[in-house]
Amino acid sequence: MDMHTVVVGTSGVTADDVIAVARHNAHVSVSEDALAAVAAARQVIDDLAAKPDPVYGVSTGFGALAVRHISPDLRARLQRNIVRSHAAGMGPRVEREVVRALMFLRLKTLASGHTGVRPVVVETMAAILNAGITPVVHEYGSLGCSGDLAPLSHCALTLMGEGDAEGPDGVVRPAAQLLAAHRIDPVELREKEGLALLNGTDGMLGMLVMACADLARLLTSADVTGALSLEALLGSEKVLAPELHAIRPHPGQGSSAANMARVLAGSGLTGHHQDDEPRVQDAYSIRCAPQVAGAGRDTLAHARLVADRELAAAVDNPVVLSDGRVESNGNFHGAPVAYVLDFLAIAAADLGSIAERRTDRLLDKHRSHGLPPFLADDPGVDSGLMIAQYTQAALVSEMKRLAVPASVDSIPSSAMQEDHVSMGWSAARKLRTALDALTRVIAVELVAATRAIELRHGLTPAPATRAVLAAVREAGVEGAGEDRFLAPDLAAADAFVRSGKLVEAVESVTGPLA
Repeated sequence: MDMHTVVVGTSGVTADDVIAVARHNAHVSVSEDALAAVAAARQVIDDLAAKPDPVYGVSTGFGALAVRHISPDLRARLQRNIVRSHAAGMGPRVEREVVRALMFLRLKTLASGHTGVRPVVVETMAAILNAGITPVVHEYGSLGCSGDLAPLSHCALTLMGEGDAEGPDGVVRPAAQLLAAHRIDPVELREKEGLALLNGTDGMLGMLVMACADLARLLTSADVTGALSLEALLGSEKVLAPELHAIRPHPGQGSSAANMARVLAGSGLTGHHQDDEPRVQDAYSIRCAPQVAGAGRDTLAHARLVADRELAAAVDNPVVLSDGRVESNGNFHGAPVAYVLDFLAIAAADLGSIAERRTDRLLDKHRSHGLPPFLADDPGVDSGLMIAQYTQAALVSEMKRLAVPASVDSIPSSAMQEDHVSMGWSAARKLRTALDALTRVIAVELVAATRAIELRHGLTPAPATRAVLAAVREAGVEGAGEDRFLAPDLAAADAFVRSGKLVEAVESVTGPLA
């Protein structure tokens, strides 16, 4: 376990903090200033609870049932009941890293001093994270408004010592047993606390933060495989000249072109157009690679801006303001996060699409400029990478379906009180699937491009390309030769890209890429 400590204060957290906790089990600590702010906000709630006037979430029901005033003797039951009733998720379990991000981001908002919970609620959530206890959260149940209700409810259930959770050993047990084993006392919820544990965009935000990190790696990986394909097709590196990209000054485009140029520096393959097949220009999938990947980079930059704003936010309803007022609001609506989740799925689908077109070009003897059909050893007897491209095409087709926006949909709920919802959780879930597919798509291009470069006998690839060839072969992806069981090669290439080793191999020669 990584013993790095992430300190949560009143002003939010960073994307690096989320990834450290979600993926690397970083220890979580709540600052003394945050605990003091939490206690001060709680005093406001206690004072309101003692008054006869109804206050939403403190002394009333919830959603469409907010018209009922709840007497003091029923308020603890009210808070328990909202958690139990809202923990209504169904379907497969959500990944551990998603649940940890979800809990950590809810902790971030609780520590802001704007939710009105007691310090013990904040401290208990931190203790559960630090113990490696992961609530069982299900795939379906969130409409992204009011936040990720069902997923957060399953997490809150664990704080109460109810429901099931996964221990640090990976075994699912009753939450009460896991809390007892780690000497964590279940929380007995009081006014406002059940609502405060449920009312946020934390699940979709956590998935956005991790998706941004994953897509950043994949964009650089696609720059590398795009450069390798250009090299394998004897394309022209002149289109990567910085002065060309300076006159269309999209930052992402310039970064992708610079990456590709650095990969290809010193190549003996680029520009070797065959005498009987003169080319004035390369195909769009080669020539426009920086424009497509660059647009994805700029979309990612916008998504990160939205994520950073959300990471600094305190999302709850109602909230305790610094002047002591407790006000209802609509900040729990997931639209800002949902939109960029959908934007990223579109960018990922297009990046996968152009990579597949390059792969197909490498395999087509009529367009590959002298390479054997399907990069086969003995075409006709051998099929080479024919069906690897089928697999890649199937993945791209799936990514196109996943690019259909979730955020344009809305299904009214809660007796029309919540009559417009964001579907941000659904946008996040499909983006994770899309990025998983994109990793495989890039892996197939890597297999094809490296094999094609090896078949360019007598020509010397760039030093960075040679580093990739050595590393990918060491990783278990075999080179050209007669047909063999291909799935293990593709799986090894997938792991190679997914781990970041593709980019590491290039950077061992070029230095850091964008």
